[in-house]
Amino acid sequence: MPVPDLLVMTALGCATIVSAVIAVMHEDLIRSVTAYAISSVCLAAIFYLLASPFAAALELTVGAGLVAVLFLVALILAGGEAGEAGT
Repeated sequence: MPVPDLLVMTALGCATIVSAVIAVMHEDLIRSVTAYAISSVCLAAIFYLLASPFAAALELTVGAGLVAVLFLVALILAGGEAGEAGT
């Protein structure tokens, strides 16, 4: 693997791990869903660079697209976050 590809893969791997940790640890649900979508996009880019475009397309459509949008719509329909219910 050439050095520029290795650097890009390392950067995407770090971005995937950091955004996944943010998605799990953040208390704001909207930001957690956004971090999850970013993690899924980075993972799809890794799949694409590993010469697996079908897995990348599947990860983009299901992971970043379907699941993240479903979480956001559920949050909006539920009336936001639990911390905002008392105000």
